[in-house]
Amino acid sequence: MAPAIRLCSGSEAIRKFKRVGWTTSRQKGSHVMMTKPDYQYTLSIPQHNELGPGLLRKLIRQAGLSVEEFNNL
Repeated sequence: MAPAIRLCSGSEAIRKFKRVGWTTSRQKGSHVMMTKPDYQYTLSIPQHNELGPGLLRKLIRQAGLSVEEFNNL
Protein backbone atom coordinates (compact mmCIF):
# COMPACT_ATOMS: atom_id res chain seq x y z
CA MET A 1 0.00 0.00 0.00
CA ALA A 2 1.24 3.49 -0.85
CA PRO A 3 2.20 5.72 2.08
CA ALA A 4 -0.40 8.26 3.18
CA ILE A 5 0.14 11.66 1.68
CA ARG A 6 0.10 14.64 4.04
CA LEU A 7 -1.95 17.40 2.46
CA CYS A 8 -0.43 20.86 2.40
CA SER A 9 -1.03 24.30 0.93
CA GLY A 10 0.50 25.45 -2.33
CA SER A 11 2.92 27.73 -0.47
CA GLU A 12 4.11 24.88 1.73
CA ALA A 13 4.57 22.61 -1.31
CA ILE A 14 6.68 25.32 -3.00
CA ARG A 15 8.91 25.57 0.10
CA LYS A 16 9.38 21.79 0.14
CA PHE A 17 10.27 21.63 -3.57
CA LYS A 18 12.78 24.48 -3.11
CA ARG A 19 14.57 22.38 -0.46
CA VAL A 20 15.37 19.75 -3.11
CA GLY A 21 16.64 22.15 -5.78
CA TRP A 22 13.55 23.42 -7.63
CA THR A 23 13.44 27.17 -8.34
CA THR A 24 10.57 29.51 -9.12
CA SER A 25 10.82 30.49 -12.77
CA ARG A 26 7.64 32.54 -13.17
CA GLN A 27 4.13 33.11 -11.87
CA LYS A 28 0.88 33.71 -13.73
CA GLY A 29 -2.13 34.46 -11.57
CA SER A 30 -2.29 32.01 -8.70
CA HIS A 31 0.02 29.43 -10.33
CA VAL A 32 3.77 29.30 -9.70
CA MET A 33 5.95 27.53 -12.28
CA MET A 34 9.02 25.78 -10.90
CA THR A 35 11.96 24.41 -12.87
CA LYS A 36 15.06 22.39 -12.13
CA PRO A 37 18.19 22.48 -14.34
CA ASP A 38 18.42 19.56 -16.79
CA TYR A 39 15.01 18.19 -15.79
CA GLN A 40 12.22 17.44 -18.25
CA TYR A 41 9.24 18.68 -16.20
CA THR A 42 8.05 22.11 -15.14
CA LEU A 43 5.93 22.00 -12.00
CA SER A 44 2.82 24.20 -12.02
CA ILE A 45 1.73 24.69 -8.42
CA PRO A 46 -1.48 26.59 -7.57
CA GLN A 47 -1.27 28.77 -4.50
CA HIS A 48 -4.48 27.47 -2.94
CA ASN A 49 -5.20 26.88 0.73
CA GLU A 50 -4.95 23.11 0.34
CA LEU A 51 -3.86 21.04 -2.65
CA GLY A 52 -5.90 17.96 -3.46
CA PRO A 53 -4.30 14.56 -2.91
CA GLY A 54 -4.31 13.64 -6.62
CA LEU A 55 -2.60 16.86 -7.70
CA LEU A 56 -0.06 16.68 -4.89
CA ARG A 57 0.80 13.06 -5.73
CA LYS A 58 1.24 14.01 -9.42
CA LEU A 59 3.56 16.91 -8.55
CA ILE A 60 5.63 14.67 -6.26
CA ARG A 61 5.96 12.04 -9.00
CA GLN A 62 6.96 14.67 -11.61
CA ALA A 63 9.59 16.02 -9.21
CA GLY A 64 11.14 12.56 -8.96
CA LEU A 65 10.37 12.13 -5.27
CA SER A 66 8.48 9.50 -3.32
CA VAL A 67 5.56 10.44 -1.09
CA GLU A 68 7.61 9.44 1.95
CA GLU A 69 10.52 11.69 0.90
CA PHE A 70 8.13 14.61 0.33
CA ASN A 71 6.43 14.09 3.71
CA ASN A 72 9.83 14.16 5.46
CA LEU A 73 10.92 17.49 3.93
